[in-house]
Amino acid sequence: MPLSDTTPLLEIRGLSVTIPTPEGDVHAVRAVDLEIGRGDIHGLIGESGSGKTMTGMAMLGLVPKGSRIGAGRFHFDGQDLRQQAGRLRGRRIGMISQDPAAALNPVLSIRRQIDDVLRTHRDLPRAARRAEALALLAATGLPDPEKVLRSYPHQLSGGMQQRVVIAQALATGADFLIADEPTTALDVSVAMQVLALLRRLVAERNLTVLMITHDMDVIAEACDRVTVLYAGRSVETGPVEEVLNRPAHRYTRALLGALPDAVPRGARLAVVEGSFDDPDPEGAA
Repeated sequence: MPLSDTTPLLEIRGLSVTIPTPEGDVHAVRAVDLEIGRGDIHGLIGESGSGKTMTGMAMLGLVPKGSRIGAGRFHFDGQDLRQQAGRLRGRRIGMISQDPAAALNPVLSIRRQIDDVLRTHRDLPRAARRAEALALLAATGLPDPEKVLRSYPHQLSGGMQQRVVIAQALATGADFLIADEPTTALDVSVAMQVLALLRRLVAERNLTVLMITHDMDVIAEACDRVTVLYAGRSVETGPVEEVLNRPAHRYTRALLGALPDAVPRGARLAVVEGSFDDPDPEGAA
């Protein structure tokens, strides 16, 4: 459950990210508003190309070289991310990637990879780093952390790899995690276990999470609040139950209507009409 502190940890108003290319500027993010309370898991949902991941990258200061970030307000815990993103990355803001197999180095042991993170972000002697690595692996529910520590990524299942990536994010000491499609590469049962793990870690460690996803089931299962993106714009925000049961924006209604469970068995699936080239930011009718 969210903490009682009502001061937002993240406040964004009118975020835009413009990427220069030889063919002209690409408006990857046009006008995103986000307000995330401490202890919340806040979902960010939309189609591929809607600006979800680029919004997260802007918070980390990892936008493409030459990109222009604009915002009326772009603050994390009172600090302006336009100036402080690089300093806060790792120390306060961590990342859980969508492809654990790609995030982990195939030629380094899990011990080495977690130790590298701990040496970079924590002032601990070698023995304490090893103990902390074991504790982090145990916290993610991995059986036999000693064996996992000696393993290489290819020796672990997809679900175990994702738990290792979560342990790495925790190893930085960050209290705000950006989880970018953290269940995409997992089967349904393992994905539900990972989401349950994230909810438990949020409660136990006073974390805050931005959950980037295209999956409404992930939003329903894991999140407290949700923001819907369309063509780089936030078009609807609210408590998950309210947005899923009483969507106010027609794009949100179209997304929900396109879910397989929304049509009778055997019927043609609904599609979301329109193009990102001609967004309708008003569209609540």
